[in-house]
Amino acid sequence: MLDQDVRIRRVALIGTGLVGSSYAFALMNQGVVNDLVMIDVNENKAKGDVIDLNHGKGFAPSPMNIRYGTYKDCSNIDLIVICAGANQQPGETRLDLVDKNLKIFKSIVEQVMTSGFNGIFLVATNPVDILTYATWKFSGLPKERVIGSGTILDTARFRFSLGEYFQVSPSNIHAYIIGEHGDSELPVYSTATIGTMPIKTFIDHKEEYMLEDLDEIFINVRDAAYYIIKNKGATFYGIAMSLVRITKAIFSNENSILTVSAHLNGKYGEDHVYIGVPAVINRNGIREIIELELNEEEQGKFKHSSNVLKEMLAPYFEECKST
Repeated sequence: MLDQDVRIRRVALIGTGLVGSSYAFALMNQGVVNDLVMIDVNENKAKGDVIDLNHGKGFAPSPMNIRYGTYKDCSNIDLIVICAGANQQPGETRLDLVDKNLKIFKSIVEQVMTSGFNGIFLVATNPVDILTYATWKFSGLPKERVIGSGTILDTARFRFSLGEYFQVSPSNIHAYIIGEHGDSELPVYSTATIGTMPIKTFIDHKEEYMLEDLDEIFINVRDAAYYIIKNKGATFYGIAMSLVRITKAIFSNENSILTVSAHLNGKYGEDHVYIGVPAVINRNGIREIIELELNEEEQGKFKHSSNVLKEMLAPYFEECKST
């Protein structure tokens, strides 16, 4: 379990590519952890990142030990964040990455568990819902201690876009993207609010806004990664900040509600799947899943999203096959 002495916050980062190194940089700038071990198959890359980050520690808000390590160093780590794996290429969907990344993850998780690790896994690599399920199966840890980044970034993008449209701070937009972190995800407009006012009521009171615009806003959110990848080759700043947000919720024992990839065991009428849903996050991982009251259309879309993931899992995990 996570070390109950909250003064010690130990993270092992596996994968120091664009996402991993951005996460490490954001961790240092926010002073979230005390000890960061950086692990990568490319030892020189990881060692270079360690040196580079250490040179900036004098400007960080709090002391932080940053060092290069191996899987053997995971034995007393509280939180392992996995950013390793093959990257999404232009024209590829996140689900195109399944086969090659499952093989990579099996090797990673087995080596971590051999060290004696007994903390929490946080998975960022795509397809994140599939790989979070795989991490849970490969590790043998309780489902509450294996978390995927899920739709936390999609939800942040959604709230930002809605805030831009309505000219309201995103912190006052309460709306979720749930489902697969990918093409089958869905917006939950039925429970979305601006402040405490339902978003559709807000539109009814304002002549300058139209319900039809919400569809375009969602499509732009759903396809944001494709646009970013086309323009700069990869997405990494947004997901890095999202991972830090989850890390902070864990170590600060916040009981914050974040849309992460969580294991469903009857919630939303689904099982045998990790998928993006609101969940309460604290020092022990996922405390509980928040079950939104979806309307009939949203229920159908969520069911479809879950089925997409199960179909991708079925060739690899027997329990995910249709009965």
